[in-house]
Amino acid sequence: MHFDLTEEQALIKKTMRDFAEGEVAPGADERDRTKAFPEDVFHKLTKLGVMGLPFPEQYGGGGADTISFAIAVEELSRVCASTGITYSAHISLGGAPIHLFGTHEQKEKYLTPLCTGEYLGAFGLTEPNAGSDAGGTRTTAKLDGDQWIISGSKCFITNASFAKNLSLTAVSDRSKGTDGISAFIVPTDAPGFTVLSNYEKMGLHASNTTELVLENVTVPKENLLGKEGHGYKQFLATLDGGRIGIGAMAVGIAQGAYDKSLHYAKVRKQFGHSLSAFQAIQFKLADMAMNIELARNMVYKAAWLKDQGRGFKKEAAMAKLFASEICMKACDQAVQIHGGYGYMKEYQVERFFRDAKLLEIGEGTSEVQRMVIARQIGC
Repeated sequence: MHFDLTEEQALIKKTMRDFAEGEVAPGADERDRTKAFPEDVFHKLTKLGVMGLPFPEQYGGGGADTISFAIAVEELSRVCASTGITYSAHISLGGAPIHLFGTHEQKEKYLTPLCTGEYLGAFGLTEPNAGSDAGGTRTTAKLDGDQWIISGSKCFITNASFAKNLSLTAVSDRSKGTDGISAFIVPTDAPGFTVLSNYEKMGLHASNTTELVLENVTVPKENLLGKEGHGYKQFLATLDGGRIGIGAMAVGIAQGAYDKSLHYAKVRKQFGHSLSAFQAIQFKLADMAMNIELARNMVYKAAWLKDQGRGFKKEAAMAKLFASEICMKACDQAVQIHGGYGYMKEYQVERFFRDAKLLEIGEGTSEVQRMVIARQIGC
């Protein structure tokens, strides 16, 4: 399947490329060093009108398709993966569950401010004892009259320090297993709700990663998202879309590493020749270019299937798995091509290398993707 971008998609690509080069790239190294969240970047993205890019215009969104979303994530990630993951999670994890499963009233109240950039979207699934095994959720929700009382904790949650409301899962009926897990929209300033941002991470330093602690947090009955007992299914469906975002991130990081490596190989002289004249380097660059092209097409195919209303679970898992693994290899080779300079922060590829690793872990590890694919092909 070959993709020719539509006029709208091509315009989004150019707009996001120009924005990434002009507004995101200049401060990326400094943010990585200081761990400063790119608040100013997101104020500018809000003015650009892309914070609700793939959501309906009636809720303040851009009415664009999933391929456009993937393009936006790729272009941001090409220069700063922390910005890329913040944007991707805002839409595919923060906004998507409300868009997919919320009532009209919930969308007006909670999706609209996400689309207009009033605050960032976040999503609480992972727990200290329930990572790949999302069915092992321990957080509980008890109905008391006309309100739910939620207690428990979540970990590795993106964007929660900058969210006013977020969706999360909790067990509403312990006797039903995963069919007893429900989803709720919870305000982050509710009494008993604490957001902690204490993680020391390997990479993605300018991304906000938090713990959530809920101690008898009460929310109105109408804050149930979707049907009671459907939270587990709803969040797994959300992750299918999220994997398109992670795949796009991986393509972006890999493209950034490749671009820097190709440039370096052309200007760096060794033994009287530029590095790009040596076949060993040519082959590394050829493999990078080939794998990035394949990964991008896989991400676009999964996005296209989603836009057509067709099944895309297998394709999203394949795209996320392949893109994240070739991204890690591309960043590894980028460091190698740069030699000793590749190990130094000044040349940026070591930042790409550190940032890339999470993509083989987040939103389902590579092992989980292989499990999903195996089930989809009938194993």
